Amino acid sequence: MTRVLVVEDDPQLVRALVINLQVRQYGVDAAPDGATALRLAAVRQPDAVVLDLGLPDMDGLDVIRALRGWTRVPILVLSARRASGEKVAALDAGADDYITKPFSMDELLARLRAAVRRTQTPELLPGADVVTTAGFTVDLVAKKARRAGRDVRLTPTEWHLLEILVSNPGRLVPQRRLLQEVWGASRSNKTNYLRVYMAQLRRKLEADPSHPRHFITEPGMGYRFEAGD
Repeated sequence: MTRVLVVEDDPQLVRALVINLQVRQYGVDAAPDGATALRLAAVRQPDAVVLDLGLPDMDGLDVIRALRGWTRVPILVLSARRASGEKVAALDAGADDYITKPFSMDELLARLRAAVRRTQTPELLPGADVVTTAGFTVDLVAKKARRAGRDVRLTPTEWHLLEILVSNPGRLVPQRRLLQEVWGASRSNKTNYLRVYMAQLRRKLEADPSHPRHFITEPGMGYRFEAGD
């Protein structure tokens, strides 16, 4: 049974989350504050954490950092904080996803399933160095991309960006991480670079660049590569 740790101090929201998760055969532990959450996680490590940032005893960012000190369990932030800086801070601290309140329960459950699935299926098994979609393939060893049977000419910067994204299928990759790894720490706030190069990748690889199916923008947070439809 997949076990989820819900860290939230609103009793009504906790009740709604617990009911919806248990109906879908999840095991659930609930914590009203950060200290309790860390204690429960240490006693019985969950398969995923749903975490509010506004906790009564400590900031949720500190909970993320504490968990990341010893586990890679998926952390889904569920917060009323909508500022892009808050989202970026949570992702940089180690969160895997960020959902703002009010939210759709169906969306939360879908993102939870995706997060758990990624931990149960290795992203790139040894020897599985070719990422395949319906429209193109990326060979991470040969450093080549092909679309409709033809090689796609990519600049070194485009390739580096593509390599990071396809190596993290389904995972939200924060803007700051992409900027630091591709352009260096001194360019970590140049989000316009990302917009330009993501547009170029979509133009070269997506069937309909204006409605991308594989390179998804998460506004204010980063980008996500989806191999499936």
